[in-house]
Amino acid sequence: MNSTGPVEGRSKTQKWAALLAFLIVCLGAGGLGAFATKPEIDGWYRTIAKPTWNPPNWVFGPVWTSLYVMMAVAAWLVWTSGDLKKTRLPLGLFGLQLVLNVAWSWIFFNAHQIGWAFCEILILWGLIAATILSFLPHSKLAGCLMLPYLAWVTFASVLNFTLWKLNSP
Repeated sequence: MNSTGPVEGRSKTQKWAALLAFLIVCLGAGGLGAFATKPEIDGWYRTIAKPTWNPPNWVFGPVWTSLYVMMAVAAWLVWTSGDLKKTRLPLGLFGLQLVLNVAWSWIFFNAHQIGWAFCEILILWGLIAATILSFLPHSKLAGCLMLPYLAWVTFASVLNFTLWKLNSP
């Protein structure tokens, strides 16, 4: 089978293996972000000023894990939706936003660059929105599965901006 043909010819095993691969990639991205984040939670992040509405630290892990699983299923639904040539752009956007997702953790937590992280998260937000719009023609469910992620990154953007303002000289 060539790489531009439909996925209908693939076996159930191949489709389930692809879902597993999407889960590994998305949860792996989360792990890369956590690698930059975790050491800073009890260090630098504890010392910066935060708004009263800042969620407790324990909330972030379960929320992000759930979001990464939904993202993986969404990408898999698009991948299984048909012609791989037609899904190249949506899945490319998905991959790009996933890279920016990981980069945000490194910019914010590892480099302590709250202002640059805010600029980056705005670009990430735009890529998530573009990914959703590109997913919808292939799978409405895939687009809908990405909406909680967009909502969370919207909240995270407001929090990032607030942290930047509270901690700027």
